[in-house]
Amino acid sequence: MESEPLYNLLQLPKEVDQPMEEELPRGGKKKYLPPNSRKDPKFEELQKVLMEWINTTLLPEHIVVRSLEEDMFDGLILHHLFQKLAALKLEVEEISLTSASQRRKLGVILEAVNQSLQVEEQQAKWSVETIFNKDLLATLHLLVALVKHFQPDLPLPDNVQVEVIHIESTKAGLKSDKLVEQLTEECSSHKDQPSQDTFDELFKLAPEKVHAVKEAVVSFVNQKVENLGLSVQSLDTQFADGVILLLLIGQLEGFFLHLKEFYLTPSSPIEMLHNVTLALELLKDEGLLSYPVNPEDIVNKDAKSTLRILYSLFQKHAPRAH
Repeated sequence: MESEPLYNLLQLPKEVDQPMEEELPRGGKKKYLPPNSRKDPKFEELQKVLMEWINTTLLPEHIVVRSLEEDMFDGLILHHLFQKLAALKLEVEEISLTSASQRRKLGVILEAVNQSLQVEEQQAKWSVETIFNKDLLATLHLLVALVKHFQPDLPLPDNVQVEVIHIESTKAGLKSDKLVEQLTEECSSHKDQPSQDTFDELFKLAPEKVHAVKEAVVSFVNQKVENLGLSVQSLDTQFADGVILLLLIGQLEGFFLHLKEFYLTPSSPIEMLHNVTLALELLKDEGLLSYPVNPEDIVNKDAKSTLRILYSLFQKHAPRAH
């Protein structure tokens, strides 16, 4: 690809417009994500899916990631995530306050990660330097590799690629190339990807029937929970905290849920997310959750996701007359 002077690249971030000779030595190389790449919908979706995955995985430890770029660099969250995924304990300090100690900790973690993933350090698309310097691309490459190894059934957006600007300091000055970096593979077959199910088609093609389906499901739910002194009027809102959902699953599937296992009166989104995540795990264990559902969607009162999981119980336990 033909190189072009740095000043000709109109889509560079503002920080790249500043003189870089002092911070980029002769022969040095850097890469930048231009604004249009950062705003790419699939690129943003990949970050969202990975953050939801981390937050769900680390929910019992009350760890919440809000930015992959800002929250992953010091190794604290990566430490907890890798220990949880690999079911092992790393001998590193829990809290590192100085840059030097954070780098050392990150080095130990990445060495263990590379060994677990069977990736040579030279071949890895991440390093202590790139992760510590908040390189978003390196962080994404690392997290995607962890997902593929430890949770390959997690549906990541396929064929995510972004345009990246590579900058090199040469004798003639700063030179740059525009290259495309691949973050997830193109899916040649969609058999492993969630296809549209009945509810995708229902909401898209027959929205006038959604109300009737909701009424049938709500009627079914009320029949099952009325002996607990509960009543459901709104399918869209009353399942967001996971309480009625857990009690319903307990009634139908014969589970006894100890009050220590969930929050009977959740007072925060984290507690609601805990309840819903537990409910989805129970449904999955019983083979009732054939279509992937994000617990955050239930907490956020997504009608389609809520209806999807309730209908799985309705299908199994409602009388044939329905």
